[in-house]
Amino acid sequence: MREIVTMWRHTKMVVLVALTAGVYAAILIPLKGIPLIPGFTEIRPANVVPVVFSLLFGPAGAWGSAFGNLIGDFFGTLGLGSIFGFVGNFFYGLVPYKLWGKMGPLSSGKPLDARTGRQLLEYLLVAFLASASCAVIISWGVDLFGLVPFGVLAPIITLNNFIAAAILGPFLLWLMYPRAKRWDILWMEILEPAEISRASRPWIGAALMWIGGVGGLVVGVAISTGVHAALPFHFGTGTTGLGVVAAVFPFIVLFVLGCFLA
Repeated sequence: MREIVTMWRHTKMVVLVALTAGVYAAILIPLKGIPLIPGFTEIRPANVVPVVFSLLFGPAGAWGSAFGNLIGDFFGTLGLGSIFGFVGNFFYGLVPYKLWGKMGPLSSGKPLDARTGRQLLEYLLVAFLASASCAVIISWGVDLFGLVPFGVLAPIITLNNFIAAAILGPFLLWLMYPRAKRWDILWMEILEPAEISRASRPWIGAALMWIGGVGGLVVGVAISTGVHAALPFHFGTGTTGLGVVAAVFPFIVLFVLGCFLA
C-alpha cells in the first residue's frame, strides 16, 4: 500500500483528500438527527461517497473518507467509537480501488464508465466487501469497549453502507468518471508507477481480503448473538465480550494483510 504514503507528495491528491472529506461530511452532517443507533450511526446516503471516490481518486478517497467521517462525528457522534470510525472508513475508501480488477474471472476488465452487467457485478462485490470490512473494524472496536454488541452494530453498518453504495453508486460513477478523466484527476494518472505498490499475485491478497472481511462479519455476528451455540430460533439480540473480540481479531489481521498483498 505504498500509494497511501506517496500520494501526499502530489498537490492534486491532497486537494482530492479535502474534496472527498468535504463532500462526505457535508452529506453526513444534516442527517445526524436521524439515528439508527443513537451516538453511533444514522441513516447515511453519504456512504456512496467512499466507494465511488475510491475508484476515481484511489488513496485520496481512503484518506478523505476517514477525515470526512471524523468531521461528521463532531456533530453528534464523537466518542471512543470515532477512533475505529476513522480506521473503518479509511478501509471503506481503500477496498474498492485495491480490489478493482483483481478478482480474476469476476473482474470486468472494462473502463469505469462501461455500462455492462459484468462491471455492475464487480462494482457490487467491491462495494459489499468494503461495507462489510468497515463494519467489522468499527463494530470490533466498539465491542472492545463494551459500548454496543458486535451482533447489533455490524449488520446495521454493513447494510447501511451497501444499500447507499449499491443504489446510488453506479449512476454516480458513470456520471463522474468521464469528467474526472477529462480533468486529469484520476489517481492512476496522477501518481507515478513507482509510487504505486504492485503485487505479483494480487489474487492472493484479494482472497485474504474476502476471507478476513466476510469471515469476520459472519463469525462476529454468530458469537455475539449466540447463534453458534443456540437451538434454532432461540438466540439473543447481541452481547459484548472478549469472546467476540478474540474471535474476530484474526480475521481483521487477515483482511489487513490482504490489503498489503493485493
